[in-house]
Amino acid sequence: MEERIHYGACNLCEAICGLEFRVAGREIRSIRGDEADPLSRGHICPKAVALKDIDEDPDRLRHPLIREDGIFRQASWDEALDRVAERLVQIHNEHGADAIATYLGNPTVHNYGAMTHASHFLGHFKTRNRYSATSVDQLPHQLVVWWMYGHQLLVPIADIDHTNYFFVLGANPMASNGSLMTVPDFRARLKALQARGGKMVVLDPRRSETADVADEYHAVRPGGDAAFLLGFVKTLFDEQLTRPGRLAAFSDGLAELPAALAAFDIEMLAAQSGIDSGSLRRLAREFAAADGAAMYGRMGVSTQRHGTLCQWLIQLINLLTGNLDRVGGVLFTRPAVDLIGGPASKPGSFGRWKSRVRGLPEFGGELPVAALAEEVLTPGAGQIRALVTHAGNPVMSTPNGRQLDRALASLEFMVAIDLYLNETTRHADVILPPTPAVEHDQYDLIFHIFAVRNTARWSAPTFDKSENALHDWEIFTRLGEKVAARLGTQPRPAMRPEQIIDLGLQAGPYGAMQNHPLKLSLKALKAAPHGIDLGALQPSLPQRLVHADQRIRCAPAEMLEALQRYHQELMQPARAVDGELRLIGRRHLRSNNSWMHNSQRLTKGPSRHQLLMHPQDLQSRSLADGSRVRVRSRTGEIVVEVQASADMMPGVVSLPHGWGHDRAGTRMEIAQRQPGASANDLTDELELDVSGNAALNGLAVQVLGPVNH
Repeated sequence: MEERIHYGACNLCEAICGLEFRVAGREIRSIRGDEADPLSRGHICPKAVALKDIDEDPDRLRHPLIREDGIFRQASWDEALDRVAERLVQIHNEHGADAIATYLGNPTVHNYGAMTHASHFLGHFKTRNRYSATSVDQLPHQLVVWWMYGHQLLVPIADIDHTNYFFVLGANPMASNGSLMTVPDFRARLKALQARGGKMVVLDPRRSETADVADEYHAVRPGGDAAFLLGFVKTLFDEQLTRPGRLAAFSDGLAELPAALAAFDIEMLAAQSGIDSGSLRRLAREFAAADGAAMYGRMGVSTQRHGTLCQWLIQLINLLTGNLDRVGGVLFTRPAVDLIGGPASKPGSFGRWKSRVRGLPEFGGELPVAALAEEVLTPGAGQIRALVTHAGNPVMSTPNGRQLDRALASLEFMVAIDLYLNETTRHADVILPPTPAVEHDQYDLIFHIFAVRNTARWSAPTFDKSENALHDWEIFTRLGEKVAARLGTQPRPAMRPEQIIDLGLQAGPYGAMQNHPLKLSLKALKAAPHGIDLGALQPSLPQRLVHADQRIRCAPAEMLEALQRYHQELMQPARAVDGELRLIGRRHLRSNNSWMHNSQRLTKGPSRHQLLMHPQDLQSRSLADGSRVRVRSRTGEIVVEVQASADMMPGVVSLPHGWGHDRAGTRMEIAQRQPGASANDLTDELELDVSGNAALNGLAVQVLGPVNH
């Protein structure tokens, strides 16, 4: 059969690498990096090759399933969609809108059809019980930039291709290819940085893959990042190293910062961080003196008790040193479809309502997912009785997964839009499987906003969709029509996703409506299968600011209050518990949250599910490398293999997220054969940042053992 070449992009992680598919008939023969892609430049990682595995996976669902008497049976689309609409409207009418909850998993933002059309269905239920993966991930970033710059997506991006000093905290772009910094082929970009005389400094409790190639590495105590960053900012003020330059003309609150920091002592902050004060001061001086510097912090500093404080301090450091909105510092993108401007923009919100049981604040219309289980399990008006999930596995991905597992089992009704029968969807009454990535088109609405270079790319489907299959957007649209008919309301007009993108491109900064010479449109993108290069990031302030007065809010009241609370915490430290260790997560190039473990290609080779532990900590507990141990927290206990690692900071252990596929009733054969345990059976739904984000890192645990069976 004749082979053909198809160009597209990977939608599995934030790197959005351009791909070259070689296909014959309905078979993918090979997947390679697209060397002509202006962003990824031929880079590819193992996950992209596994797109073939997902497409061909015999465990991937291809027909709707309905559960009756505990057993799933295949159903037609009409029967399944009617069952969903009927039961949800019934619960809505009997118990009110808040009796229905929604959860959108991480892959939702990797699928533009789901993003454009989810509201066609979910918008009919005016529930306040909306949840997503945001609150176990990047919520502190979004809250801080909303406060400071006026929009939850207006995140400054490190100008990695031009910076001379790259400072990384709690991030591992060698494994992730960036996160809230879309940076495919990070290794090559780092080599270019170092070749021009630049430097990368990494702070992390583990000598990660990124720390391994850094020019300088420091082990920071889990949760000690805030202390380090405060010491950094205080050094800038104390040594008169602040040079905001032109930024000062449109920045409010800078004068309030020295007084807010006055009570903190650098020696105490250094001790709290685990990094000596001499190194702390030196790093601050180097950063301030560099000709273009960028500070970047990710999961390790976001998913902890002081995540929002950390992200605010990082923004301040870039601003105070004059590195915000400068080439070689951090810059805002100018994406072709600009979700930050225009009438459809959703700048953000905080605390407009609170969760029923614990009073946790909403952000951007969503409640923290740490509240989901208790909202299901606690009786009373507003109790969640039905749940809709899309592309998510919160039993494995959110804190206290065992509690959520029990909560989902108690629901009156659940529907999952998902490719797999997994640890979460096994509780569903109806599962609606959409088309896989290779059968639908794609435009990356979100990750172009976070990219280190302005580009645009539309990917045509590699194959026509299978017979009797529906795309995510078609599922949402048909469900919306059926719900509207039962509620007596009007369904939303359903344009195709590509029509919406075409309008966004034409109205965007490079489109005809803005009189740009490119006159960018979907037609133009379709004629450029490798994508279009729109240029390096450029300064754009104050015009890019979304606040009505186009000014930066440098000292949000909430952050000044957080400083006071943090000072009190330092003055009254919690008493150490004998044998207590601090748990952190870790990322691997071959893993993608909890749902890429059913690929033989990605799970073969050396195991990577183990609990990493410093040899000193093993010896002090009389534990042997490779033994099975019990790991205990407030919420539960797991049994896992321990592995000695000198890369770990003493007193810290590391367990990767997403393993532990041993629950009954799933249909993921390869994943079920993998050893390991779920880190989120240990994480604590009560440990939250001020934003409501889960504190998944820095969790107090005990390691006990060995286990002999």
